[in-house]
Amino acid sequence: MSGPGPAPAGYYPDPDGAPGMVRWWNGVTWSDVTTPAGPGVTTGLGETTSRPPAPAWQPPPAPRGPGRAVGIAVAAVVAVVVVAAVVVVAVVAGRPTADPRPTGVAGPVPTGPTFAPGTVQIVDEAAGIAYPFLGDGWYEYVLLPPLETTSVRGQYFVTQDAVPDGGEFIAQITSGPVAEGYGWTGPGSEQATVETLAESVRANYYPGPNEREELRDEAVTVDGAPGWLYEFTLSWDAEGYDATGERAALLLVDTGLAAPALLYLSIPNTHAELYGVIDRVVEAVDVL
Repeated sequence: MSGPGPAPAGYYPDPDGAPGMVRWWNGVTWSDVTTPAGPGVTTGLGETTSRPPAPAWQPPPAPRGPGRAVGIAVAAVVAVVVVAAVVVVAVVAGRPTADPRPTGVAGPVPTGPTFAPGTVQIVDEAAGIAYPFLGDGWYEYVLLPPLETTSVRGQYFVTQDAVPDGGEFIAQITSGPVAEGYGWTGPGSEQATVETLAESVRANYYPGPNEREELRDEAVTVDGAPGWLYEFTLSWDAEGYDATGERAALLLVDTGLAAPALLYLSIPNTHAELYGVIDRVVEAVDVL
C-alpha cells in the first residue's frame, strides 16, 4: 500500500521553533525565508499544525541561513547504561553537512548586517514613518539610496547573486523622503507623484521590455495622514534572470514634512509566497 504523500505547499509554523514565525513549504523542501504569522499570511492547516513531513528519501536538511539550526531526533531503546552513549553518537553522526542539491523556491542565501536584537519596527526618522521588521531572513538595507529618495532605510534579501547588468536582484521594503523632480507640490498631488515614481522605478530597476498590470491605485489614510497607494505586477521575458516578474507597491504618505515619505515594497515571483507581506506592512505603517 502507498503511504500518505507530503504536506501540500503552504505556510507552516517554523520548524526551527521560532515563536510566531512561519516558513514556506513548497511541497518538497523549505524556503530560506521566514515571516511572522499574521494578516496576509495564511498558515497551512492552522497555526498549531506540525511540520510537514519531508519525503522519505531525504536526509536531514542542512542549515540554509544565519541563525537556522536543524533539530535531530534520536530514539533508542537499550539498556540504561548504553542509552546516553547511543544518543551522543547518533547526534554527532546526524549533523548535516553542506547539501549540494537545490533547496526549493529559495534563492541564494543573503548576507549582510542585521538589526539590533529585539527590533520589531524599522524607524525612518528622515521620512517620518515606521513599519514592521519582518525578522529572520531579512537584512538591514545597506545599498545605495534609490534615485527616488534622498535617503534610505529598510530591509532586503538577495534573490539572485548576479544578473546581466552586473548587479544583484533583491526583494526589498525600503523608505525615504521623496526627492525633488517627481511632481510633489503639496496636498492634492499624491496620486500624480506616486504614479511618476512608479514609472521611474519601472524604468530604472527592472529588465525591459516589461508589461505592467495595475492592482491598486487609490487614496489611503495612513495612521491619520493622507496618502496614496499604487500597487502593480510587472512581467518580463529576459535571459539571465531567475525571476520573470515581480509584485511591487509604492505607498506615498504626506507626513507633514517638507517631502512626503515613500515606502517601496517589491517581491520577485521567485518568492511569490511572500506577496502577503506587502499588505501586512502597508497596513501597519505608523507616522512618527
